[in-house]
Amino acid sequence: MAHHVEVVEEQYVFRSETRKKLFMLLALGVVFFILGLVFAMNDSGHHEAAHGGGHASVAEAQKLVASADQHGAASEGHGHVEAGGEHHEKPLWIRRLFTTLWMNNVFFTGFGIIGLFFVAIQYAAQAGWSVGVKRIALAMGTWIPLAGILMLITWFVTNHDIFHWTHSSLYDSKGADFDPIINKKAPFFFWPLAGGTFPLFYIGRMVLFFGLWYYFFLQIRKNMVAEDLEATNAYWYKNRVMATVFLIFFGVSSSIAAWDWVMSIDTHWFSTMFGWYVFASWWVTGLATITLIAAHLKSAGYLKIVNSNHLHDLGKFCFAFSIFWTYIWFGQFLLIYYANIPEETVYFIERMRTSPYSWIFYLNLILNFVLPFLLLMTRGSKRQLSTLKLVCPIIIVGHWFDFFNMVTPGVLKHEGGVGLLEIGVALIFAAVFLLVVLNSLSKIPLFGKNDPMLQESLHHHI
Repeated sequence: MAHHVEVVEEQYVFRSETRKKLFMLLALGVVFFILGLVFAMNDSGHHEAAHGGGHASVAEAQKLVASADQHGAASEGHGHVEAGGEHHEKPLWIRRLFTTLWMNNVFFTGFGIIGLFFVAIQYAAQAGWSVGVKRIALAMGTWIPLAGILMLITWFVTNHDIFHWTHSSLYDSKGADFDPIINKKAPFFFWPLAGGTFPLFYIGRMVLFFGLWYYFFLQIRKNMVAEDLEATNAYWYKNRVMATVFLIFFGVSSSIAAWDWVMSIDTHWFSTMFGWYVFASWWVTGLATITLIAAHLKSAGYLKIVNSNHLHDLGKFCFAFSIFWTYIWFGQFLLIYYANIPEETVYFIERMRTSPYSWIFYLNLILNFVLPFLLLMTRGSKRQLSTLKLVCPIIIVGHWFDFFNMVTPGVLKHEGGVGLLEIGVALIFAAVFLLVVLNSLSKIPLFGKNDPMLQESLHHHI
């Protein structure tokens, strides 16, 4: 029988040096952002020249689309040109700014909800190994309310420039812009109101999802804090129930959020695997973030209860779910490739053959599958802090590119690209996210001294 080990409670101190580094990162992001915005404003002449680079591919996509018999397929092609050439379109630099704000916010929202999802999984599975890292994931959940506020504000500012379906002319059956396919999807966005009015159902879902995610986060955190003060298992059982209910809600809400916030940008196109695909990308990014923070805390002398066995488990998660993401990616791609239906293939043709996105399309597979697979393949590599500190940022950056390619082509067509503006916004988000998370982490002990699973975690060996 394992003997009882006494442990000393640990508190993370958010030191001024760490704060300073994050503010420097924030300042760098702001500088990149301003320079990127200036370059984007002056870049209007360049993108005209670049039109030729991606135009053949877009034309090819349109040709494929037009060749379909169904009216829907033809109007998909029309929609792609129409959205790009509407008379009240904003300048390119504004659309680039809106697109990168939306894309980064959707990407970072994943960090918050996956943090909470990770905690819930540990309770529902009665997992013992994760006591030392559970509160890192919990701290990530602090981002949820901020992400929700940002999402609502960004949506109201950018909706017509990002979401083609928000234009009321598409729902006027007598108008020249009438789109029968988008009109049939109107109830999904506008119910109970008429198509082309205010998307009450859509905004209602957004508010409900963030509201309930934040509610579950507050309840689970409250029980974890209470457990520190009272040596009873009652709070652990409460959290098991709370986690189970959250996981059921999360299964539905995360898929619908993916359809709403990402898939509806390409309104004609759809994939039945898309909810899984976005979840897989969010999940492995969240795991990499938890692992990276744990590795840095361990290097700084914290988390004495976390040993190479726990690191091995985190490394296995990153390894396994990088493969899972690739499986979902390949499944979605293969089905669409094999069926070869024009209104489906246009999505991949835009991304594979259009100049600003094609290199990202292939880089995506290298950063998110090839490198994690090779670098984390051996047992020893998963147990090394240095390897984990190398692989986790690769996964996080890789999935940033993944979200970039999910969002940008549908909005900017062949005028998109990764420049200082996009990198600047990403750095600003990363710096603010880390400031919020590390501040939250310093508020409560790094692990629960009364957690009923603590002894199991201390004797965890693989």
